[in-house]
Amino acid sequence: MTNTNTAEETNNSSSASTPTTAAARLEAGVQALTVPEPLAEAETLLLKSGAVLPVIGLVLMIAAWWSASDTPYVADQIPMLISGGLVGLGLLLVGLGLFLRYSLTRLFRFWLARVIVEQQTQNERVLAALDGIETAIRESRLNR
Repeated sequence: MTNTNTAEETNNSSSASTPTTAAARLEAGVQALTVPEPLAEAETLLLKSGAVLPVIGLVLMIAAWWSASDTPYVADQIPMLISGGLVGLGLLLVGLGLFLRYSLTRLFRFWLARVIVEQQTQNERVLAALDGIETAIRESRLNR
């Protein structure tokens, strides 16, 4: 498993494969680009937890209010409202954030795929129209 290439061979092969124009370098860079696939299971799990956490948060807030409303002493009510109410509010906000983030991600992914397909269709139509125009111009020049 030893490398028998000399430095000159390596330089020649790398210079031959290195694109010279900016467009060729860009194309080579885009082809070398890899985008990791999103984990569908993790995304689904986070979306489901984003739907469940606000419900748990509301239940905690209602339980805190219910337990605090049964006691006549304010000194007993404040710890109950802080522990249940603030934790419930935190879970509610985190859950809503997760749900919005992952549901909007799915929506935008679908929207972007649709825009790409429509753009490709439009590009094909424009190219066909330009090809027809080019053919008509060539024919008119030949008929002169």
